[in-house]
Amino acid sequence: MSATASWSYTAKATIWRKLPGKDEYGDPLGYAAPEIILCDYEGGLSKRIGSLGAEIVVKNTVWTEFALANAGDYLLIGLSTEADPVVAGADEVRQVIRYADTFERLADDYAILTGV
Repeated sequence: MSATASWSYTAKATIWRKLPGKDEYGDPLGYAAPEIILCDYEGGLSKRIGSLGAEIVVKNTVWTEFALANAGDYLLIGLSTEADPVVAGADEVRQVIRYADTFERLADDYAILTGV
């Protein structure tokens, strides 16, 4: 962990990563056990309803050095041991953006965007 990350990523979040593959009906196989990651975060908008229906918008942005998040995973700000991310109240990861570790080149940073 870079010195900057150890100073700034002091909050904890729980992530459930989607298992690879699909069942015989084409549905996802579920989610791996919850993992705790160090992060920082910012809340955002959750939903906008317009004349043509509901629009998906960013709910939370989580900054972290955790490199294994992907769209379709679930993320909850805070700690949880609940096996089902939906029951835990987690939000679906919509996009993950990678940023360079500009100062130390030890580990890249990631913005994990959740949506509803």
